[in-house]
Amino acid sequence: MRRNVEVAPDADGIRLIMCTGVFDYDTLGPLRAAGAAAAADPAVRQIALDLTGVTLADSSMLSELLFLLRTGRLVLVGHVPQALDWMFDLTGVRELFPLAGRDDVARAV
Repeated sequence: MRRNVEVAPDADGIRLIMCTGVFDYDTLGPLRAAGAAAAADPAVRQIALDLTGVTLADSSMLSELLFLLRTGRLVLVGHVPQALDWMFDLTGVRELFPLAGRDDVARAV
């Protein structure tokens, strides 16, 4: 499995983007497109990004996460997978990302 990005229908201004698989420079396109669309949509008040299924990620994915963070609307859903956990620690950005439990977002969506 290389990568998969699914976007759930918006509910109460929340756009849920679910990612699974490998995300690197060559495969980041669908996430970049989904993130840009969410960031450009004024009706989206929160971008909920579920990364629990990510198996590998490189610095290009971290760059995309930082882009979405700058919108002021990003929240990571669930746990941070090991594929990103080490990169968050290495770069010292872990505390920048707001986290929400899967149940919190599921109730809203």
